[in-house]
Amino acid sequence: MAAPAAGKLVYEQDGIFIHSSTERNEDQDSLISGILRIIEKDGELVVEYKPLEDGVDLSNMLYAGKDSSSVVEWTQSPTEKTPKNAEHQHSYEAEWDMINTVSFKKKPYTNGEGTSNHVHERSKWAFFFNVIDLKTIKIKLEGWSHLVFCLKDETSLPALHFHQGGSDLFIDCLKKYVLINESLFDERVLIVSNYNKSLSQSFENLFDDTTFGLVQKFRKDPYTTTMGGFSKVTNYLFDAFRGADVEHQQRPAAEMADILNEVIPGLEINHQEEPGFEVIKRIDLGTKPDVQRREPVSVEDWTKNMDTEGRIQNVHDLKQRIFNGGLCHAVRKEAWKFLLGYFPWNSTRDDRKVSQKRKTDEYFRMKLQWKSVSEEQEKRNSRLRDYRSLIEKDVNRTDRTNTFYEGPDNPGLILLHDILMTYCMYDFDLGYVQGMSDLLSPVLYVMENEVDAFWCFVSFMDQMHHNFEEQMQGMKTQLIQLSTLLRLLDLAFWNYLESQDSGYLYFCFRWLLIRFKREFSFQDVLRLWEVMWTGLPCQNFHLLVCCAILDSEKQKMMDEHYGFNEILKHINELSMKLDVEEVLRKAEAICFQIKNCKDLPYAVCEILEVIPDTTTPAAEICEHRALDTRSPPNATCTDELQPNPVPNGRD
Repeated sequence: MAAPAAGKLVYEQDGIFIHSSTERNEDQDSLISGILRIIEKDGELVVEYKPLEDGVDLSNMLYAGKDSSSVVEWTQSPTEKTPKNAEHQHSYEAEWDMINTVSFKKKPYTNGEGTSNHVHERSKWAFFFNVIDLKTIKIKLEGWSHLVFCLKDETSLPALHFHQGGSDLFIDCLKKYVLINESLFDERVLIVSNYNKSLSQSFENLFDDTTFGLVQKFRKDPYTTTMGGFSKVTNYLFDAFRGADVEHQQRPAAEMADILNEVIPGLEINHQEEPGFEVIKRIDLGTKPDVQRREPVSVEDWTKNMDTEGRIQNVHDLKQRIFNGGLCHAVRKEAWKFLLGYFPWNSTRDDRKVSQKRKTDEYFRMKLQWKSVSEEQEKRNSRLRDYRSLIEKDVNRTDRTNTFYEGPDNPGLILLHDILMTYCMYDFDLGYVQGMSDLLSPVLYVMENEVDAFWCFVSFMDQMHHNFEEQMQGMKTQLIQLSTLLRLLDLAFWNYLESQDSGYLYFCFRWLLIRFKREFSFQDVLRLWEVMWTGLPCQNFHLLVCCAILDSEKQKMMDEHYGFNEILKHINELSMKLDVEEVLRKAEAICFQIKNCKDLPYAVCEILEVIPDTTTPAAEICEHRALDTRSPPNATCTDELQPNPVPNGRD
């Protein structure tokens, strides 16, 4: 039979029966014969069963049933007003109140107009589902083999009986697209690890399309497996090979590492032939200096650095104070606007009022763009539809334990949703990528204002944009840079990671992607981010934060001979156990240790933007240049700091 026009037919078998009666008898009326198909279209994989007497071609409905769970329907509700902060009552914001009154409600997600997600109205026995909704397959091989599909919403579909055999061929075909593992608890149950079409660009493009078969094995819902409260990037990678409920079954570390290395092309950073590899062995960094943290910048400290017109004075000294101790929470709402670049440091109060008025108008014009799109229009705009779907799902699972976002009908959720939707209008090419809600959440928490939070988020995304771009070059570059720094700081530890097939540093991926958002407590994230936003004491300080964490854990890994799986598990379990002040102290000490090095490789100088030692002999400079094929940078360190020996941090 010819493949349906709506997609590519990758499997088809007729003579598949449903026993419509629970009793086994020879009455042919109790047997419904049909055709089982697997259809692929635009990266979607759909399993379809159609009784022969059913003339409806369900293959044309490939997108029905993407998500069998409930979704949030966001509706404009003029009668329901969200609580507003007093700051929202400015006259220029009141003009936009007509589009700023939204509420949300739950509704079951249905297929089409009232049609069930899995059973078409033309036949109660016909069904289809997207493979991303498949949870398990129950099998019976004795006598007539049959399969029972169980979906993630706990729906069990009718058993399909293979009277003429062939169930193994169906399973083999499915294995080309998803991972299937036998349950440890019941050999008759197969666990399906599947992917989601609405995959984050970040994760989808980390894996190259040339390794298509392997890519399919990784395509699982990236938010729940990577950004979720208990799921980590390490589990995201590890579970892809062990199956959803296989707790102890593991593949050899070398085999897993080889596959990981293949699916992220461009990260060939651990080979012995890497330029300059041997040179680093001869570098003596010396000891790390003792660094002390200070007390946070208080309201008094902040205001005394402001002149009568509201200009910030002594900007460099103030940034250094923020780097050394962070900000007290009462200062953050104002100070973050400067740190993120929403307000220029040399602006006056009047300048900022004019700017806020202009930015408010600009924000609500963009918000009106998506608020005014009708349902009919959205049906013809698949990108906006996909952005909205991802945002609605992610908003419902972002920091819900924080009082600012917890509970149903929370206005914080509405603001989170609206800002992310408006950002899609601001940068439609990038739109929304899973993980961005994690970056917005603390900003909105501090700002408590929709417009200010949006523009601060825009500034933050200007810094983080490369993490979410389609080709993932920013993430690849950071992992390569981190590997270079680790080789400089502790070649023995880096060699150990390499010997355990962990030299590609995949376990640091989430640290870099969302700036440690899931590694520290919420309040510690606020402190960490404001310190990093100062731009001190060097460029790419976040890479030194990674080095500091690994420096604290390396001895345990090596002493206990952690292998590939143990390293992933150990890094995984550090979440919410890290002391932000200790990590910052160590990261700063590492920075000074590197700056004091006399024979610093130019690749490191470029990563951190530090000034290379001009006393280094020319021959050695040429040798160190081998670390990077590009010309040595004219690097400067514009914000040179000295270790602070003051124990209590008071000026």
